[in-house]
Amino acid sequence: MSKAKRVAPRWVCQNCGAVSTGWFGKCPACDAWNSIEQELAPPNPGERPAGSSVVVASTDAQTQVDSQPRRPCGLAEVDRVLGGGLVPGSVVLLGGPPGIGKSTLLLQASVGLARRAGVVLYASGEESVAQVASRCARLAASHKNLLLMAEQRIEEVLAQATERVKQPGRAGPELGALIVDSVQTVYSGGQDGLPGNLTQIRAVTSQLVAFAKHHGVPVVVVGHVTKDGQLAGPRLLEHLVDAVLSFEGDEERATRLLRATKNRFGSTQELGVFEMRGDGLREIANPSEAFLTHREAPAIGSCVTATLEGSRPLLLEVQALLAASFGNPRRTCVGVDPVRLAMLMAVLDRHAGLFVLDQDVFVNVVGGMRLSEPASDLAVLLAIASSHRRQPLAPGSIAFGEIGLTGELRPVPRSEARVQEAARLGLKRVILPAGPKPATRALKDSLDSLHLGASVELRYARTVAEAIELGFS
Repeated sequence: MSKAKRVAPRWVCQNCGAVSTGWFGKCPACDAWNSIEQELAPPNPGERPAGSSVVVASTDAQTQVDSQPRRPCGLAEVDRVLGGGLVPGSVVLLGGPPGIGKSTLLLQASVGLARRAGVVLYASGEESVAQVASRCARLAASHKNLLLMAEQRIEEVLAQATERVKQPGRAGPELGALIVDSVQTVYSGGQDGLPGNLTQIRAVTSQLVAFAKHHGVPVVVVGHVTKDGQLAGPRLLEHLVDAVLSFEGDEERATRLLRATKNRFGSTQELGVFEMRGDGLREIANPSEAFLTHREAPAIGSCVTATLEGSRPLLLEVQALLAASFGNPRRTCVGVDPVRLAMLMAVLDRHAGLFVLDQDVFVNVVGGMRLSEPASDLAVLLAIASSHRRQPLAPGSIAFGEIGLTGELRPVPRSEARVQEAARLGLKRVILPAGPKPATRALKDSLDSLHLGASVELRYARTVAEAIELGFS
């Protein structure tokens, strides 16, 4: 008689998924406290559980692939970030701080889904049905296919969702989407602990993923974030879902930004822009105009740049202020990488002859936006130079270009789209890096074909010193 194989336990961090040799109070991988729990090790490779069946399919032309179309929600900004809409069978995590408008966004998107994709089941673990219905009435987000339920037990939520999955011979619309608000408020009856702890969040998410993959129904899960912007739950949760959306904003501003930090079915570079109003969120189709400050005359310490957010060119205003330093000079920036700012100031000092290292420098991107691509280097530098000279840039100016440590300007991709966006908003004087002659000629020919060649003045610079002189001449 053979002895049964002993299943060895292992210690797994519930926050990051790291495997340890034993129990630690603090995870060696992610530094999370009291997150390591004992689990049974998975079966040996090659072992197959009794009665299991796995479908293995080829990807050649003879394979019948179930390519279901995306399900748009009707909000163009949301569909843009998702890559065209929700993918059937996908799980999307929508994160953001409490009160930012996540529930408002999902309710408005649910109406569009209910009109196009069938039944949308909205399960709230935070509010009653009457409270959610009252919000729907205020947002004008009501539809016969939008069903509301207040339930914290995930098994009951999935049971109600399964009953509405389209079955052969069953009449009525199919289940178009399942929305759970939020993952921190629901729990699994098969797990110990209160809603929101590491074990419960992991178990709930795993059940939602299994439901989405089995029935081909998109699932959207709401997740709150902490004050430092981290998801209030295990980081392992982000690995379980297909897409992670971040809903950002400032309590002092009405602007709300939707980004994708993970998207298995689309780009993570797209940006959705909204404005929070009393009757809900309004899409901003022209964000460049919304972020620019409209002045009758140019301001000192200000420069407009053109950045790319996915396929969308976006015009942003960079502001800089230099002040006398009393002690160690300060470097304060909002929306700009502080390491990048320090590098640009060193280049400005060494290659442009502007001695600013002994002054306090404050840099801000208007509208609460972040400049992430190097193409914004030239605008930041010109804004600092304008504040140092106490002289505004020439009217109607816009600048973009990457700056190297040797003081040279490097071309950036999609200059044509940036120039077009600038011309559309009335900025006719573009300062940009001088690239190869074929690229320069191609840009001019492209603008001529769009009848913009005569209205837009392209001023090329090869070095930082040349760009500064062009900016004020």
